[in-house]
Amino acid sequence: MRRLLTTAASVAVCALTLSACAQETTNEPLLRPDNVDLNTDPGPPLPAGSHIEKAGTIDPAPRVDADIEGSYRPDDKTPKERVPDIVKRGRLVVGVDRSNNLLSYRDSATGEVRGFEVDLAHEIAEDIFGDRSKVDFRFVETSERIDALRSGAVDIVVRTMTISPERQREVAFSIPYMTTNTRMLVLNNSDIESIEDTRGATLCAVIGSTALDTIRRHAPEADILQTRSWGDCHMALQLNQVDGVVVDDALLSGMAQQDSYTSIVGEALETENYGVAVAKPTDDNDTRGLIRQVNSTLERIRTDGTWLELYDEWFGDYLTRSPLHAPVYLDEEADPDDTENTDDTGEAEES
Repeated sequence: MRRLLTTAASVAVCALTLSACAQETTNEPLLRPDNVDLNTDPGPPLPAGSHIEKAGTIDPAPRVDADIEGSYRPDDKTPKERVPDIVKRGRLVVGVDRSNNLLSYRDSATGEVRGFEVDLAHEIAEDIFGDRSKVDFRFVETSERIDALRSGAVDIVVRTMTISPERQREVAFSIPYMTTNTRMLVLNNSDIESIEDTRGATLCAVIGSTALDTIRRHAPEADILQTRSWGDCHMALQLNQVDGVVVDDALLSGMAQQDSYTSIVGEALETENYGVAVAKPTDDNDTRGLIRQVNSTLERIRTDGTWLELYDEWFGDYLTRSPLHAPVYLDEEADPDDTENTDDTGEAEES
């Protein structure tokens, strides 16, 4: 019996010793490695690649006192004569966006690329090949559009690209395929009803977009969250990281269609035109035939009712139809060899 008690006491002492040791080890402070920073910002992180521009730190670019150039008028040639390389290849390569709802986006249910601009690309292919399916879509980011055209990675870009004198230094444009008004998207419970209500607010626009100067010009006391995509702006609005998104109402309509908790508010801040972008004509790459081919399609869909059908299908529930103005064409008789070898550089902008 005595032996059993002695053994039990020994076990108890060992248990107490181990417990004390374990407790001492557990209370040892945990050290953070010196090269790891703690994230002290509350809430979810800002979208990847985004940054905040504080109000008043950058002045809006001065308005360019220049007229927008006309485009190349369609001629009486056949597609095979205008764009022989594209006809030989057997497909049209088009740069589009993957997430601009209603304009150009990948349908998550079917995997198909859909939208107003996608249908427009199919119409151009129809007139070239007699087959609207002969289109190869390439997703291009804002910063990639100009390089994609210059390198020949795409034939055309149909991606909410606003026609402006600055951009015409870098690319050639078709006649306009849509007229848009720059407005603002806010949450339904927001107190913001117009751009005048944005003092001290944070507004969102995409890096390199024309909307940045619109905000700087019309809302100089608002901070700007600059993101890589309009989808990131929409998510930032949903997460209350910004108070509003400023861009063309065609893009805002796509966001509002996805999110019933948002509304488009305020008067039009700017009125702009989207055009199909093509590489500038040069001696080594005469793209005038392609521009004429695109304009031939745009002329057709303007006159046969196709444009109205497409617009009403995609935007009829959200926008009042903005009529297209009469196309403006270059006076080629004054300069029949109107090609350029200039290497102008400038900021690429997205609407």
